[in-house]
Amino acid sequence: MRHYDIYHCMSRKPWQFNFSPTDFRLLRVFQAVVRHEGFAAAQDTLGLSPGTISNHIAHLEARFGVRLCERGRKGFSLTPDGVRIHEAAENLLRSVEHFSGTIGSVRGELTGTVHLGTVDAMYTNSEASLDKAIAKFNTIAPKVVLHVEIASPQDLMQRLLDGRHSLIITPIEAIHPSVMPRLLFEEEQRLYCGRGHPLFQTPDLVSLEVVSRYPYAGRTYMQFGSHLRDQGFDWRAMTSHMEALAILIKSGRFLGFLPEHFARSFVDRGEMQNLLPHDATYFDSFHLACRKDERNRAALALSECLIESLAPSAN
Repeated sequence: MRHYDIYHCMSRKPWQFNFSPTDFRLLRVFQAVVRHEGFAAAQDTLGLSPGTISNHIAHLEARFGVRLCERGRKGFSLTPDGVRIHEAAENLLRSVEHFSGTIGSVRGELTGTVHLGTVDAMYTNSEASLDKAIAKFNTIAPKVVLHVEIASPQDLMQRLLDGRHSLIITPIEAIHPSVMPRLLFEEEQRLYCGRGHPLFQTPDLVSLEVVSRYPYAGRTYMQFGSHLRDQGFDWRAMTSHMEALAILIKSGRFLGFLPEHFARSFVDRGEMQNLLPHDATYFDSFHLACRKDERNRAALALSECLIESLAPSAN
């Protein structure tokens, strides 16, 4: 090899990617598509047409020089490169949000973004004033962008651990060692059947032995919990969302537990019947959880608002 070629090879700089504002915007589009598992599903969140989203993803793929996802008749899926870039993008965008919050902190104000995750069926719980806590937070931190998402308890915990959520409200009692929990409230859970179920017209004649003979719709995150396992229900369906559980119960084919406040309207309309109110009622403990290393001042301020509004000592 000639002397010039050796010098040229040794002096060549490693490849670098320089981010522009457009790249960050395209990454946010990509992350939304991944969260919603498709272009069409992400259009409402992004306010863009599927065609425009497709063009943005194609532009991002051209910038990176790799194919990020497969799309077509077989549906949406990430490529191996897409999985790696998605994970890296989560860390990058979260770091940018933390940086924005730090700048606001230096300037003496609350800014940036806070991601709050919660389970569904919270809006009917009048004793857990989530809306009031959010109103209070917005009063003291009007410049903070608040993202609120509803997911299963399993997904909420995973999103907290990997940094996608700053705070979560969850009924899961087994908390990860890196997470700091705080008890917020307890929620009464009752056993119900739907209109058309064989037990609907004879609730006074029901016993634990009788209900164990009928198909049961349970919660995926409580399948091995002491309450349900010890009562020996016949698991035939399962879900992690209360609204889906209500649909299964209303079908008249399954028994299932629901929060009393959430089922109240179904009972009042004659669509559900409470069974064994004294023998098959228990209480779920809901926690506010954040990572022990959380330093986002806006997230910590929201945590204080939630605790003041929802925790037992606040009522």
